[in-house]
Amino acid sequence: MSIKVMKPGLATTVQDQGREGYYHLGIPPSGAMDQYSMTLANLLVNNNENDAVLECALLGPELRFEQDAMIAVCGARMSPKINGDIMPLDTAVSIKAGQILSFTYPVAGARAYLAVAGGLDLPLALGSRSTYTLGSLGGYKGRRLEAGDELPIGIQEYAAKEGQSIPSEFLPTIEKHTTLRIIPGMYIHRLTDDAVTRFYEDQWTVGSEADRIGYRLKGGRPMDFNPREQPFGAGSDPSNIVDACYPIGSIQIPAGKEPIVLHRDAVSGGGYATIGTVISADMDLIGQMQPNYTTQFTPISMDEALIARKLKQQKLNQVRTLLKHG
Repeated sequence: MSIKVMKPGLATTVQDQGREGYYHLGIPPSGAMDQYSMTLANLLVNNNENDAVLECALLGPELRFEQDAMIAVCGARMSPKINGDIMPLDTAVSIKAGQILSFTYPVAGARAYLAVAGGLDLPLALGSRSTYTLGSLGGYKGRRLEAGDELPIGIQEYAAKEGQSIPSEFLPTIEKHTTLRIIPGMYIHRLTDDAVTRFYEDQWTVGSEADRIGYRLKGGRPMDFNPREQPFGAGSDPSNIVDACYPIGSIQIPAGKEPIVLHRDAVSGGGYATIGTVISADMDLIGQMQPNYTTQFTPISMDEALIARKLKQQKLNQVRTLLKHG
């Protein structure tokens, strides 16, 4: 049995935790842009945490279930509707065969995660079911969903408990303005001291060019680069360097004008200087930023970044324990 896609939504894809170990070959990890929310959805329906879900961006899909199922939706505040009746977010909800699942418009956030008990039973591609559209890899035929697609549901190993929910203190905070913590990068010396100060002082606005590859930010003051003779192999743009690796979350500023934060479908390297990297604990925040949301950057140390990651892992462990014994 399966789920029939009636309307695909704006950019609905199959995602899981991603495929690690192939970045050196130019294949990014892909996976959910908001890993925390995806995990919450899977936990609610008693799935394995890496089971495939649907990532629904801004405009959700319309789906007809061909079998009874247990579902949960977490992440962006775009409530699920079953046959037009609004159902709660962050809660395990049952849906009957023949019923239609749709979504409200998001009042906050950009991406909702739909988990179905048993997961989406699609083929693994390099160890993951995540969709990488630029490489036509994984997910459903390597692409976004289209009307008429049929998504098979896997066999659930452990029964889900209808009505269990995530307490509010464990839900991610989604706001229209956020602060992103970064570790300054090895090329930040290319900016003048005044430019570095402006970068941290200014408020940046998410542009319309914000997707799974990267988020372009606008509205801050232009930044100046320290003058130098460009090395052999670098381009003419002052932000150009001889090619280097791009970690997920790295920030580049072509021509010193508009920062771009690379995300989970980004290329693994290139010729732009990366002036810093958003810490892993804050990457989920970016996945929930709509166009016109705003942000500021603040520098922290590696030790502080590791503490932030540990605290986030501890929070997730608390949810695991709560749902296991709830």
